[in-house]
Amino acid sequence: MKQSWKPGTMVYPLPAALISCGTYEGVSNLFTVAWTGTICTNPPMLYISVRPERYSYGLIRETMEFTLNLTTASMARATDWCGVRSGRDYDKWKETGLTKEHGVKVACPSVGESPLSIECRVKSIMSLGSHDMFIADVLNVLADENYIDAETGAFDLGASGLMAYSHGGYYPLGEKIGGFGFSVKKKK
Repeated sequence: MKQSWKPGTMVYPLPAALISCGTYEGVSNLFTVAWTGTICTNPPMLYISVRPERYSYGLIRETMEFTLNLTTASMARATDWCGVRSGRDYDKWKETGLTKEHGVKVACPSVGESPLSIECRVKSIMSLGSHDMFIADVLNVLADENYIDAETGAFDLGASGLMAYSHGGYYPLGEKIGGFGFSVKKKK
């Protein structure tokens, strides 16, 4: 039997993403977001939801760009730290030791340790209540060459040790149990 609870956001797990914003040469910041996801395949779009009082909110509104950096279990401490400390008070690049790399299609930096960084341009901002949703076009994807098979060119993001956020905790992703369509695939 299930208990009935008040309405809440209990869709878990989610990616624990580090968002980089600002500009490489000027003011930049990192902050942690779990309220993110895919919106559309063609054109490729995603969203992040951010509280307007967050320091990075203003940086994103000013440049209308950000980079979503997926995180790994080895990045857990830095990911958490960037979510509980403000860029108003700290240089998060310096404090976490994460590597600031130049963007390719955006002025904001990406995180060198991230296995996958997604460069985005904000298309629209939707005010929702506690958070505003930044709806963004994906301009470029930066994939860590360590996870690309030299012979086939296939990217194995699963081998990177991705981390997820679930109900207040960070967890490494586990063993693969199947691939898309495995339940209906005909046996040879």
